[in-house]
Amino acid sequence: MSCFEKVSFEQWKADCGVRGLSDSGLREWYDAIKLPRQATAASAGCDFYMPFNLNFEGGSSFRIATGVRWVCDREENDRDKVLLIVPRSGLGFKYGIRLSNTVGVIDADYCDSDNEGHIIISLVNPSDTTVMLEEGKPFAQGIVVKYEVPDGADSEEARNGGFGSTDR
Repeated sequence: MSCFEKVSFEQWKADCGVRGLSDSGLREWYDAIKLPRQATAASAGCDFYMPFNLNFEGGSSFRIATGVRWVCDREENDRDKVLLIVPRSGLGFKYGIRLSNTVGVIDADYCDSDNEGHIIISLVNPSDTTVMLEEGKPFAQGIVVKYEVPDGADSEEARNGGFGSTDR
């Protein structure tokens, strides 16, 4: 079984990119972070929620430190799953907002990384319209998918790191 957990406050603070706000102000945002969950009983994805308000200017990109990690159960050999991160369809349809890397792939061993497996979602707003992404509102979704590795293509290598770390 897999689950979502918060990363530590220290990890989120290091990754969030917010400058000039006191630790108590950052702590309020951190404490308000909601873990991803389904919107309805039949939803395939679990919504990721904005940890703060963002006036997302047209023609820009922004990396959102979610404060969340995805953990697979090692004892149940639950490492044959992947978490796919995709934008919420409403943001894409209405404004063209998409992920910088089109689909985020969170491998089952990412939670073992030095960054606690912190999921950081990079969005692009290609429009000329500023879009308000509100604190506590869903902006992306994660879908857990079971996969299979073809015979002879498996690896014993360990990972450590985020974006692009498997080819370092």
